[in-house]
Amino acid sequence: MREQVRHFPRRPLAAAVLAGVLALTGACEFTDPAGASSPAAQGTRVATRSPDPRRTARPPGAFDEDGFQEDLRTAETVTDDYWRRHWERLFTGRYRSPRVVGLYNGRDPQTAPACGDERLQRDNAAYCPPGDFVAWDAHLMRSGYARGDAWVYLVIAHEWGHAVQNRLRRGLVSPAAELQADCLAGAVLYGSSDEGALRFEDGDEQELVDAFQLIGDKAPWTKPGDHGTAVERLRSFSRGGTNGVKACFA
Repeated sequence: MREQVRHFPRRPLAAAVLAGVLALTGACEFTDPAGASSPAAQGTRVATRSPDPRRTARPPGAFDEDGFQEDLRTAETVTDDYWRRHWERLFTGRYRSPRVVGLYNGRDPQTAPACGDERLQRDNAAYCPPGDFVAWDAHLMRSGYARGDAWVYLVIAHEWGHAVQNRLRRGLVSPAAELQADCLAGAVLYGSSDEGALRFEDGDEQELVDAFQLIGDKAPWTKPGDHGTAVERLRSFSRGGTNGVKACFA
């Protein structure tokens, strides 16, 4: 994904992601992001992305740290800008940005950010209501990014969705809060694409399908029933991507 390029209509893009629900059905099994990559379902071809000429050439297989940092900043900026622009049309009150703690080292509990009385976990990403901040474990984000840059946009837009939920009347927050946050993430990413603030590159949608395979209830930081299955999460994301924010509160 890239910031501030050309316009793409939302509906066909989200429909393509929704098609991934069918590919995932019956084939959802958690794989450690640090392990070998594989398509979301057998027989699915992963589209390749053209190299970005602005990036410095690096050895094959080397991690693109510059691109990673750039995509982190872009995902944070695009997500925050979307909510800032649309808040008053959607909700009462004024929007305020959560604090961005960003990357942390979950392998060192002493340095992991504290949320209330507990430190954030290893290989997790979170919104912390007491501190009103978003943060993501560096190993989790780099491991996912090695599979494709869409990963960081999805994780950041999802956690920002929890910050949005914390700014709303409790009656608007779904009991299935994780699925609602997925829906809001879809609305932000595809809405930003609609408005020309973000461009989906070749392969990004398959990367999103693959990402949801990794972060269903079988992920190590979730409890069964906490986030939903990969199919449920992808379906919620696609609903927001196709129909916008209001569909996440229907």
